Amino acid sequence: MTNVHDKAHELASAMKQDETVIAYREAVQKIEQDEAKKRMVEDFRSVQFAAYQDKMTTGEVSAKTKEQMENLVSVITLNPEISSYLEIEQRFSILFNDIMKIINEAIGVDIIG
Repeated sequence: MTNVHDKAHELASAMKQDETVIAYREAVQKIEQDEAKKRMVEDFRSVQFAAYQDKMTTGEVSAKTKEQMENLVSVITLNPEISSYLEIEQRFSILFNDIMKIINEAIGVDIIG
């Protein structure tokens, strides 16, 4: 019989060696070391969340939120480290979501919504 804990440790070991996970870990560490870049990413997240809230409550993103997002995106595109971080984060997010879908399917109950 397969021991689920052993398989989870195998997955953890594989993830530690995965190029996407390694790149994401390194990108997070770089951003965390620079307060200005860290703040810029936090601001970007805040505006992303505001856009999401606008969309959920009114069906569209407000002009103010769109302007904030455009301003942040123009600043972020000028910063290669932040742009790279966001790209790597997106790749990691896809990987993580795929893993969660596989686990969800194995359980047979929708635990991730």
